[in-house]
Amino acid sequence: MNRLEKILAIRQSLAANQPSVGSWMQIPHPSVAEVMGQAGYDWVAVDMEHGAIAVHQLPDLFRALEMGGTLPLARLAQGHAKDCKQALDAGAGGVIVPMVETAAQLTQVRDACRWPPAGTRGVGFSRANLFGKHFDAYREEAQVPLLVAMIEHIRAVENLEEILSVEGLDAILIGPYDLSASMGLTAKFDTPEFVAAMDCIRKLCRRHLIPCGVHVVMPDADALKQRIKEGYRFIAYSIDAVFLNQAVPAPTVAVP
Repeated sequence: MNRLEKILAIRQSLAANQPSVGSWMQIPHPSVAEVMGQAGYDWVAVDMEHGAIAVHQLPDLFRALEMGGTLPLARLAQGHAKDCKQALDAGAGGVIVPMVETAAQLTQVRDACRWPPAGTRGVGFSRANLFGKHFDAYREEAQVPLLVAMIEHIRAVENLEEILSVEGLDAILIGPYDLSASMGLTAKFDTPEFVAAMDCIRKLCRRHLIPCGVHVVMPDADALKQRIKEGYRFIAYSIDAVFLNQAVPAPTVAVP
């Protein structure tokens, strides 16, 4: 799979106000990644924040996703330069950055994701460029990896206009559980205060022409359609373990 072509295709779709629907992985096994990669998503985010996934497992997970033509992304544990470099060197096509609260924080992460001259990420042979075999071809991709900021705290909402003005930001992704918790309303998504915060985020994203994203955690096609109707464009659809939990319960069988 040509990662750069996939990155640019996702950007074109978002620029045309079309939804980009991906999914999420927390189970660190290449067979799960292979199944997810062949499911038809634009991208799948490998969760290094809440999933039990180590850096050394990324290459195999990414390879399995790429076999199905799905762009691998990494949801970083934190936005440290080391996290960015290790995920991208392993072959991620971009990063989803948790707990972004300021424009300065996002700018640091953006620079840490890009090779010079666009950024400050260390240049070297890695799995992303097949250990030097595709070094020259990788130069362009290393300038423009996908960058998605997670908005997960009320402070981020207060600073959102500045965050949305950061050059190179492709989309934002709302983390509703953390956002609600930061407001003292953990998982109380129907309260007027939380609904107002969500409305504010969508309004500012429209103003700045930055796609707004959300995670539809429970697999529900109608819920996905509703989120798209509401204006969300960068959407994570469920999680590998949630898919499994939904399908695995033993059926009740009546004894004749």
